[in-house]
Amino acid sequence: MDPTSRPARVTLYSRTGCHLCEVAEEVVARVCADLGEGYDVVLVDGDPELQRRFSDEVPVTFVDGRQHDFWRVDEARLRAALR
Repeated sequence: MDPTSRPARVTLYSRTGCHLCEVAEEVVARVCADLGEGYDVVLVDGDPELQRRFSDEVPVTFVDGRQHDFWRVDEARLRAALR
């Protein structure tokens, strides 16, 4: 995320080497760029608590601190949540 952009409203929990995570990040990046919103990516690799919490649900997206989606990011739904 560009440090000059707005604070992150979207958090994407992801894993290294996860194809669905890569696709989800592309959607999140596109939507956030279009709407001028910030986002963060948090890798669950190496964090036992995050691995336990999200298990096989990655990618998981949160909007404004609340879980929004997992496995896939619906672009229209994410746009609506950020408006």
